[in-house]
Amino acid sequence: MAGQGAYIFGCEGARLSQAEKAFFAKAQPWGFILFARNVSDPAQLSALTYQLRDAVGRNAPVLVDQEGGRVQRLRAPHWREFLPALDQMQQARDPIRAQWLRGRLIADDLHRVGIDMNCIPGLDLVREETHPFLKNRCLGDTPALVAKAGRALADGSIAGGVQPIMKHIPGHGRSTLDTHHELPRVESDADTLMAHDFVPFAALADLPMAMTAHLVFTAYDPDRPATQSPAMVRVIREDIGFAGLLMTDDISMNALGGDVATRGRAALDAGCDLVLHCNGEMEEMSAVADFGPMTSAAQARADAALALRRPADDTDIDAAAAELDALLTLA
Repeated sequence: MAGQGAYIFGCEGARLSQAEKAFFAKAQPWGFILFARNVSDPAQLSALTYQLRDAVGRNAPVLVDQEGGRVQRLRAPHWREFLPALDQMQQARDPIRAQWLRGRLIADDLHRVGIDMNCIPGLDLVREETHPFLKNRCLGDTPALVAKAGRALADGSIAGGVQPIMKHIPGHGRSTLDTHHELPRVESDADTLMAHDFVPFAALADLPMAMTAHLVFTAYDPDRPATQSPAMVRVIREDIGFAGLLMTDDISMNALGGDVATRGRAALDAGCDLVLHCNGEMEEMSAVADFGPMTSAAQARADAALALRRPADDTDIDAAAAELDALLTLA
């Protein structure tokens, strides 16, 4: 097929099968995403990221969800362990500096094994009712604090040669359900959402990439989640002001109805640039690959995001780790 596919794919295991290599060569996904099932040790992971790029014949982006805390695909003993984001924000003596250091150290782990994009920062505002699957992954409960901490985390990641992907735009904190299993509905009015939930995303709208939220915002679209809602994509583009590459959250999550082809097509029709499909199941990926290449506008946004990839800076990593430890050590 001509052009890069309008999708990001996972793979099944710690190395590519011949069938996966052949499929990726033909389907030409824009990029790949890795999970714990794909990770054993640094040598293996470096080999896998090389295999993925070799399969498509280009320096395709390789993504991961390496937030720290529960959502951490690379773990000890080979990689650093991090507190949940909210715990670190509450414990650190200088929480903003600590977030920069966190981003820089996570990026160091990723960059060394060929992963060049990370699905951070999470800019969702934590609330009393936020579902536990998300709650301690958040950075705080006020728009200004979350925007400032999110910027520091993103900047630290960029300094380490790993491009950030902010999530879950336009905001996931009001979800009282786990979107892996159910579709939440947010009944708040538009003025409240614009004044609170959407603010951190607007503050970081200059970032090149963002991931959607599988939530219904009834003030804008009572029927469709943001991932599949033209009205919500307009909010993201026009009201929040995000002009970068917009990818879905995982379309395998059961907040979305229908099969994966129906889910993904609805997202692209709504205005998302890329469909994220994570589970590595070949039959499902084949159905998603039928979507074909990105639109010219999406390709331009994707090219702009890739053009921002850069080498890691010369931060003293041992000193950065010691500084973070000191900030988190109780007096």
